[in-house]
Amino acid sequence: EPVRYRTAEMADAMLGSEALAEQPVLLSAVPAEASGGPAEACDGAAAGDACGPAGSGQAREQPVLEPVLPAAAEEQNGTDSAKAPKVNCEERNTTGIERFTLQILNVSQDLMEFLNPNSSDCTLVLFYTPWCRFSASLAPHFNSLPRAFPTLRFLALDASQHSSLSTRFGTVAVPNILLFQGAKPMARFNHTDRTLETLKDFIFNQTGIEARSDVAVTEEDWEGPLPSVLTKGIDWLLLFSVLFLAAFVMYATVRTDSIRWLIPGQEHEHQE
Repeated sequence: EPVRYRTAEMADAMLGSEALAEQPVLLSAVPAEASGGPAEACDGAAAGDACGPAGSGQAREQPVLEPVLPAAAEEQNGTDSAKAPKVNCEERNTTGIERFTLQILNVSQDLMEFLNPNSSDCTLVLFYTPWCRFSASLAPHFNSLPRAFPTLRFLALDASQHSSLSTRFGTVAVPNILLFQGAKPMARFNHTDRTLETLKDFIFNQTGIEARSDVAVTEEDWEGPLPSVLTKGIDWLLLFSVLFLAAFVMYATVRTDSIRWLIPGQEHEHQE
């Protein structure tokens, strides 16, 4: 039987050959048929045997080392292994649009009128209040987003004026940023660092849409349309809640039997 070697190192040691390649590849010793050339090795057991297949003796097969390339390693954290976007947004047609800006809803406008439930376009909606300092610090960064993502839509609404929407979408605190696809909320921005870069990363991770690299926060973004200066006002809903709670506590206190004697004109009822 032809001579077989389990590894390339054993073949080199037995045949006295040098390493065929310096690259870190696997080698297998596979015996091949003799080519019949003049430089072919012969069996030295019988001195009279001729070399080659024409001789009376049997020629020894020369093992040939064939390189076997290792299997390609799976790429990790590369562009090929990047995760698919979570929300497949339909990018809007920007033909004819010269100015990309944020739209703020007034008290008479309903958010659902601006969201098309039959489409797959995406809208980023901000719930804010003009007296919240966190909303004011976010304002210039959110104002610059329409220029960074011209194919998306951006809306903002005062949560204190749209309390029903705030309750519907779970707006416990402001600012609250939701990504809508059509009329369905798909993702919520939960980072405490609310800057243009973190907002860009959030949109890219959710939709796969890359932001324009030449967009930055400018002085116009600090001026509007979303106000970056706190406005003083009265939260009538909060004031009504406090007054109602105070009235209820006073009523419960008056109706308590244990302190009726503190109120003038109230006498204890005695049972014989």
